Amino acid sequence: MTGLVAAERGLGEFVVVDALPEFVVVAFAAVTHLADPWFLFALLAVGYWFATEGVAGSPRRAGATAIAAVTCAYAATALGKAWFAVPRPPGAMPPADVPTWLPALLSGWYEAQVLSDGFGFPSGHATGGAAAYLAVALLYDRFWTDRGRYLAAGAVAVAIAASRVIIEVHYLVDVLAGLAVGAGTVAVALRLAGDPRVRRSTDPAAAAGPTAALNPAPAFLLAAVVSAGALAVAVAGGHTGEVVEAGIGIATGAGGAVGWRLVEGDEPAVPVRVAVPALAVTGGLWVGAYSLAGTLPVTLVATTAAVVAVVALPALPERIGAMSGARN
Repeated sequence: MTGLVAAERGLGEFVVVDALPEFVVVAFAAVTHLADPWFLFALLAVGYWFATEGVAGSPRRAGATAIAAVTCAYAATALGKAWFAVPRPPGAMPPADVPTWLPALLSGWYEAQVLSDGFGFPSGHATGGAAAYLAVALLYDRFWTDRGRYLAAGAVAVAIAASRVIIEVHYLVDVLAGLAVGAGTVAVALRLAGDPRVRRSTDPAAAAGPTAALNPAPAFLLAAVVSAGALAVAVAGGHTGEVVEAGIGIATGAGGAVGWRLVEGDEPAVPVRVAVPALAVTGGLWVGAYSLAGTLPVTLVATTAAVVAVVALPALPERIGAMSGARN
């Protein structure tokens, strides 16, 4: 609802930011990559495909639920940006103030980091980063210690949020809201998935551990529904960029739910010989989805296919083996 979040919502944070040494700003421009959507989904896909029982009791269920949680977080971000429709700080607009000591190769990279268009509230990087690293800390519950995982997740999420303010593409309010939304969507996703730590579960399998009976499908479907709401708001407001993001959210949520129906949840880790070509194919579909953003139906089809492939991949080796056995 436009008006609830002011366009000029700074709290004086950029006075502090402007006093920072240039090398600190450049360093945080690199930190922000830790919550780029491509990086987070690649990280989560690798965890989903390759994690063993040494890091989670049910690694496939844990990994798929982490992906679903982050999908919900991005859906909430798309809805929030379309709903509030407030601009980014003036520092996100060109021209970029590129340090003169940066090599030419890095100047273009730095400029791309510190210039951002679209709406600013809440911060998508802060939301996605908080959701991804918190979900990993909660769901990969056999890796390291609880305290170590939670502290690491919190530190990374805060560093990402700080980076968005330091490179002046978000106000402090934007990233604080993003951290809250990210944490909240993880709690909702885990509850929908049946995590016994946030929901009293009647499934006997839950006694085997917090990830043993997880079902990420409801969380994927929630992401699709919220993204549909974001699409309606974006269309009504004429926000073209948010229309594309919401459409991708619908496709990601629906694709995740469909892909999960094709797996049992107890599959072993994906063999490297299967994962490498699958990564090339799904990565190509994902890049194509964004590069063809002007043609929304093509984007939706490409995104859906990519997510179905990512989530269904653990079942592929067994299905190939069964088909080969049937032929023999």
